[in-house]
Amino acid sequence: MTDGAVAASSHPAGVPSDLVAMSYEPLTPTAFLDRAATAHRDRIAVVDGDLRLTYAELHDRCRRLAGGLAAIHSGRPVAVLAPNTHVALEATFGVPWSGVPLVAVNTRLSAGEIAYILEHSNASVLVHDPVFDEVVADALGRTQTPPQAVRVGDDYERLISWGEPTAVTPDDERALLSINYTSGTTGRPKGVMYDHRGAYLQALSMVGHTGLSPSAVHLWTLPMFHCNGWCFPWAVTAAAATHVCLPKIEPARIWELVREQGVTHLNGAPTVLSMIAYAPEAGPVPTTVRVATGGAPPSPAILRRMAELGFEVTHLYGLTETFGPAMLCDWQPEWNELDGDAQARMKARQGVGNMIACAVRVITEDGSDAPADGLTTGQIALRGNNVMLGYLNDDEATRAAAPDGWFRTGDIGVMHPDGYVELRDRSKDVIISGGENIASVEVEQAIADHPAVLEAAVIALPDERWGEVPGAYVTLRDGYSATEQEIVEHVRERLARFKAPKRVVFGELPKTSTGKIQKFVLRDEAWAGQERRIK
Repeated sequence: MTDGAVAASSHPAGVPSDLVAMSYEPLTPTAFLDRAATAHRDRIAVVDGDLRLTYAELHDRCRRLAGGLAAIHSGRPVAVLAPNTHVALEATFGVPWSGVPLVAVNTRLSAGEIAYILEHSNASVLVHDPVFDEVVADALGRTQTPPQAVRVGDDYERLISWGEPTAVTPDDERALLSINYTSGTTGRPKGVMYDHRGAYLQALSMVGHTGLSPSAVHLWTLPMFHCNGWCFPWAVTAAAATHVCLPKIEPARIWELVREQGVTHLNGAPTVLSMIAYAPEAGPVPTTVRVATGGAPPSPAILRRMAELGFEVTHLYGLTETFGPAMLCDWQPEWNELDGDAQARMKARQGVGNMIACAVRVITEDGSDAPADGLTTGQIALRGNNVMLGYLNDDEATRAAAPDGWFRTGDIGVMHPDGYVELRDRSKDVIISGGENIASVEVEQAIADHPAVLEAAVIALPDERWGEVPGAYVTLRDGYSATEQEIVEHVRERLARFKAPKRVVFGELPKTSTGKIQKFVLRDEAWAGQERRIK
């Protein structure tokens, strides 16, 4: 920090400006690693396969990574494409310490999507795991000014070995910390900008709400690229707890680590909870495991099953634009007296703003607050220190998202008399598959690029494993033909594989008198007799 970092207008009355420095330090989540390395230097910070790192060692590696990157990044963002390994964790601290924003790339994206993110973010360096060699080569070949590639292994370790220990901290806590990309509801990726202050406060709120402590052992079942791991890389470090890395979701491996490492905390979508709960290896856990889940409401059945096994589940709600969990179902002790079904219904609510957020609003179409009657619907609106700075290079989209200083989530809900919010619907064209958001427009555009396709509509179809998956309804051009598999493969060549339709139906599409496709007709038919559980 430099002297005079506090604006004159913020000086308390009667206090000389040269004395203010002793009571102000810009907030940054990277400071949590400084403290952990001082107070808990010899405790295990990271477990990654056979690798063990103490907090002192993690601190040193992150600072050296920062020094190595500072020598090559030319002041532009650094992108990282890696599974949940020590590399992804080191980048969360090392990249900001090098003085530039972090761009954590979704590991499930296609080469074209990755290329777009690299160019839009103006990334100078791409650190990538060898498992992504092929897609990285393809992505770099699609960019006009490819970033310098640093391959995890010898290249990455050389970067750390010759890097001069560096730790750049911001003079302005509202400076850009990271950029997270989301397709949102339009299908076009947007760069969501996080600041140091917001991530610092969000991390502390996660420590408080989930009960992290130095004795906690956190298993990384949530992707670190997703909203910077809901800010948990910083939260777990703030508590000086242990990070247990998990590069791939494998139920058997999860259960092995839960028992072997004494896992106390993990996060993930309800789909991940189902994989854990119904795995052949499932059984009572040796100690209570606190679980935070989001992406869709957990069903009462899965909540009961997890409770039987010794998992304590908290339902969270948030978006990329809100640093991950902006709301949670804050459990009230009085609810312990309710029966199991009633408790499950309460746990499935999205709840209230977290401890550093502003109170959540449910706004009706006329702009007023919906009455707290549990019946009147409106759009969920959020604001506070854990809401994004805005969309990178897209002021128009930023203004549209927060027209009056309140961020519109696009989700529809009700406010209950007790102040807890429950979502009733979502921007219906967004498909939530295993916690991943898929924009139907993006998939429709990919399908429409097929030479035999006249028009297409994509909706969510029910799926036992993923909750819902993309389904396509396609009208072919006269005289042309295409098979279901051809359409699927056509999409897979252009988008991430999980975005490809799992079912393709050929025929005429229902339309209004003005020619607009009536997706609700298709959706009602697909979900007849079933409840579509919306996040």
